Amino acid sequence: MTLFHSWRSELDPERVMEVQVQHWKEEAATSREEHVTVEEPFEVRLGNQSLAVIMRTPGHDTELALGFLLSEGIIQGPQDVIGVKNAQDEDGLPLENVVSVTLRRTTFQDALQPQAPKFERHFAVSASCGLCGKNSIADLMLSVPALEADELRISFETCYGLAARLNAEQAVFRHTGGLHAAGLFTHQGELLALREDIGRHNAVDKLIGYGLEKGLFPFKEHILMVSGRTSFEIIQKALLARIPCIAAISAPSSMAVELAERGGITLIGFLRNRSMNIYTHPERIIH
Repeated sequence: MTLFHSWRSELDPERVMEVQVQHWKEEAATSREEHVTVEEPFEVRLGNQSLAVIMRTPGHDTELALGFLLSEGIIQGPQDVIGVKNAQDEDGLPLENVVSVTLRRTTFQDALQPQAPKFERHFAVSASCGLCGKNSIADLMLSVPALEADELRISFETCYGLAARLNAEQAVFRHTGGLHAAGLFTHQGELLALREDIGRHNAVDKLIGYGLEKGLFPFKEHILMVSGRTSFEIIQKALLARIPCIAAISAPSSMAVELAERGGITLIGFLRNRSMNIYTHPERIIH
């Protein structure tokens, strides 16, 4: 017999669920309530044609759709998008967790061509999905130009303050322990937006979508901070969004370092306790 049953939490019913668990400590077992992160499928359609099903934590779904389209090379910027709305069923009623994106006609036609997307990918995306069939770094760099050398300079003290600001705003994580977070900062360390999601890629896509809606794209003077490790696909998303600096609490992968170096991105890892490793393009970080 299982103790599991669930209900939406009053904390954030869209993103947090309460479940009954059996908790063991030493030799004693007790029944208690715990909070878990909601994970649900989210479908992105181009017009009436399904493009992707993404396992995500609900919230900021329009941002997720826009960020996903940009980071997959389907759109080049907000000018390619006419509108985003909830998809409807045959009776004209809104479909839950489904959005329909209307692109400008040429963009829409290009997106549906099998040879057109810059990165080959099977658009059924799990929260942990990584490369999922993407081409090599060399092929990526042929399609996406590296960031040019710039005058952006970021104080090391600004970098040291990012992790604390990110952690302070992770409201759902404090209750569930089951979310990744990504924060978009100005180069002076002001937190513009934070997004939490069960998928680290989703959290980044939501921030990119936020910037598209707010007119911040391209993000030439911003910092992206992620709560975990930095993988190849996080760097790829930043490169497409033109984000010049990425910081992370944990380590980068070897491919992340290589792509950041070739893409002109400053990559910071192990940013904690007033220390950090700068893996690529350290010239942007100053005393």
